[in-house]
Amino acid sequence: MGKVLGIAIQNYGSLQNIKMGQLYSDRQGKPLGNMVAIIGPSGNGKSTLADAFGFISDCLSTDVESACDARNRGGYEQILSQRMKGPIRFEIYYRETSNARPITYELTIAKDKNGRPYVQEERLRQRVQKTGRPMSFLYLIEGKGYAFEGATGGQDDDGVITGNKSDVELSDTRKLGIVTLGSMKQYTRIEQFLEFLRSWYLCYFSPDTARQIQTAAPTPYLNREGSNLNNVAQYMYRENPKDFEKILAYIQTKIPNITKIQPVKLQNGQMYLEFWQDGFAEPFFSQRMSDGTLKLFAYYLLLHEKNPRKLVFIEEPENGLYHRYLPDLAAEMAKNVGTGYSKQLFVTTHSPFFVNALSPKDVWVLEKGADGFSNARRASDYEFVEELVSEGAFMGDLWYSRYFG
Repeated sequence: MGKVLGIAIQNYGSLQNIKMGQLYSDRQGKPLGNMVAIIGPSGNGKSTLADAFGFISDCLSTDVESACDARNRGGYEQILSQRMKGPIRFEIYYRETSNARPITYELTIAKDKNGRPYVQEERLRQRVQKTGRPMSFLYLIEGKGYAFEGATGGQDDDGVITGNKSDVELSDTRKLGIVTLGSMKQYTRIEQFLEFLRSWYLCYFSPDTARQIQTAAPTPYLNREGSNLNNVAQYMYRENPKDFEKILAYIQTKIPNITKIQPVKLQNGQMYLEFWQDGFAEPFFSQRMSDGTLKLFAYYLLLHEKNPRKLVFIEEPENGLYHRYLPDLAAEMAKNVGTGYSKQLFVTTHSPFFVNALSPKDVWVLEKGADGFSNARRASDYEFVEELVSEGAFMGDLWYSRYFG
């Protein structure tokens, strides 16, 4: 479980200094909800925001230098905000459950004396009691510092210590300390936070890759491009055929002109999906389905994962989809994530039809300031937006009519 209550990003491309939601450094903000839609004109930072989440995820699986070079980022100098000397900073305000005390994660990435990116500073902190200042239970500067064992304890800024403190020195300052220490059972809170970050799913679904025939290797989760769509279906069918058939029966009601979706297992163990369409006596295989049908199916399948990823980020789900399908898809996403701490969904979109299904508190607007950098503002903070929606107006229509954003 877990949820991002707020995030701040500094010096990452066009995101020179943005804040979204509630933070330890800005507790006046309202926490992010389970559904977070990011809108705004092209070139205003939506893809950069998605990439910032992807960058953090890549840092976990490799190191900060490799993450700077990955996915055509072009290295540290290319992702650093123009005219800025650095460093790049992230602050994530996170809560595990409704009863848990929030945790702040701060990550600073700079260049070393040789001009290579490294982890300059890394910190995790949490209040020991319900009130009072947070205490750091992980604090590393230049790879050296301390960590606290167990589920409690820490050190405050005055040096007061509670709990079991261990001195720490990393051998590689390009790797995140939470990755090294989070693999050790004694650092309970670091382990839990690392598990939360590793559960993030950044979706870059491509219908062409989804059409690929995969070997017989059932997998529980869609990969970033969706090339293992049939493998995920195979896994879900193998784990519980009746439940999977119920999921398929539900999804087919959401995809126009589809009367039945049926899994078919080959002799070599592979599985593919048959789509039965109105007006045709024979089914179509997934490899022959339209881009829109495959995308809709993948999104609905993603929403019905048995053990869902805690944070999912989808860029522009409207691409390739008929505009009348989008309100239902957005409403399904908002309903699926609910109000608890099991799942959170971030979506970038240009579609007012998608936004029509959302509430003012769900929508954030990215706009360019006079300095060329992006600013983030919640739609509910614009004058009259909440009043107009309460009187029956739709968010997407207000956005299209330039009442905000």
